Formats: sequence, structure tokens, C-alpha cells
Amino acid sequence: MMRFLALGYGVVSYLAFVAAFLYAIGFVGNFWVPRSIDAGVEASIGEAIVVNALLLGVFAVQHSVMARPAFKRRWTRVVPTSIERSTYVLLASLALFLLYWQWRTMPAVIWDVDAAAGRIVLWTLFWIGWVTVLLSTFMINHFDLFGLRQVYLAWRGEPYRDLPFRTNLFYRVIRHPLMLGFLVAFWATPTMTAGHLFFAAMTTGYILIALQIEEHDLVGIFGDQYRDYQHRVPMLVPHPRHHDTPTPTVQHRPA
Repeated sequence: MMRFLALGYGVVSYLAFVAAFLYAIGFVGNFWVPRSIDAGVEASIGEAIVVNALLLGVFAVQHSVMARPAFKRRWTRVVPTSIERSTYVLLASLALFLLYWQWRTMPAVIWDVDAAAGRIVLWTLFWIGWVTVLLSTFMINHFDLFGLRQVYLAWRGEPYRDLPFRTNLFYRVIRHPLMLGFLVAFWATPTMTAGHLFFAAMTTGYILIALQIEEHDLVGIFGDQYRDYQHRVPMLVPHPRHHDTPTPTVQHRPA
């Protein structure tokens, strides 16, 4: 019974992620969804800044603290290891739903691209960003990243086995293509409002800080293997100075 419960819990958590991810596209792009980045709760500019900062802070704290190895060691004394990742995914999704629900609109327009060609370019980049995010998750084992593999193995009565990640495709060019995809999707918009700018700037700052913490953890886990990977492959911006040499096998799971 516990195996079936764990499997069901993992599936529900994964579906919550899928819903949060799809809503995020509409939220940032201002289409399909009832509340978006420019169609949220009306508020004064002061209230909007404070509330939106708190909403982003809730997500950032949950997302980063629960991903740290030290927290996981303590957390799995309470939560079974098989559903630890699913719980992380579920809570992250709930934090996003809270943000979507309570986001305050900041409607002042910072820029607005009128030219049709410019709008097409920006919308193309927007979709490229989201596609990059999704494809990147499959390059590091999508189902392990979002907890399904863990609960599936528990359902079969098999122990969890870490899957080594070979840094291929996007990961041979930059170390964090998933985060680059988010950055592109958040900034590529033909109409930049104050609320959208606030969201993009705050999430960019969080991503840059979170990547430093994650990189520190990865060096602690993999040592010289990951230092060599850092030396040869840039973090976010591809550039030609790195040689195309075989990349070491690492287990790389973004926060």
C-alpha cells in the first residue's frame, strides 16, 4: 500500500509541476491565463513592490534551501527518501501558484516595440527560451529531476540508483542551459511593463546567486571533475575559448 501511495503522490506532484510550468508561460507572456504578470491584483506601487518581492522571496527560499544537501540529509529523517524529490517539486509548484494568484500589477510601460519584425523576433526568443528549458530537463533525466523515477523505483521495490549525467548537447556548450532558457523567456517581451521588469530583474538576480550556491555544492560533490568542467564550459554565455574535449561524467541536478 505504501508503495502505491508513494507512486500516486509522485504523480500528483508531477502533474502540479506540469500545471505550474504551463501557467508560467501564460503568466509571463500575458496570454491564456486569468491572472498574468500584467493582469494581476491591482495595487499601489509601494504595495506591489513589497508583495511581489515577498512572493518571489517565498519561492526563492523554498527552491534553494530544500535543494541543499545539508537540508536533504535532515529532511529525509522525516520524509521518506522515495518522495523527497516529489515533495520538493510539489512545494515549489505551490509557491508558484501563490505567486500567480497574488501577483500585484505594475502597469507603467518601460518599452513597447511597435515594429512587426521586432515583435516577431522577441516572441520567437520567448518561445525559444521555454523550449530550451523543457529540452534541458530531458538532457539531465526529466523524470528523475521531478521525482517520478524515485517513486517508480520505490513502487517496484528497487533501491534508488543515481544516474550519471553525461554533459551532452546543450550541456557541452554551457553548464546551465535550463537557467539560460528562463532568462531568455523572462526578458524577451515586446512590451516591458514595470511589473515585468521587476519580475525579470528579481528572478535574474536570484538565478545568478543560486547558480553560485549550486556550483559550490557540485564542486563539493564531484571535486576536480566538476572544476575541470567549469574550466572548459562557460556557465551561461557560450564563447569559443573552450576546447571541445571529452566532458567528464557528472550527476548534475539543477536546484
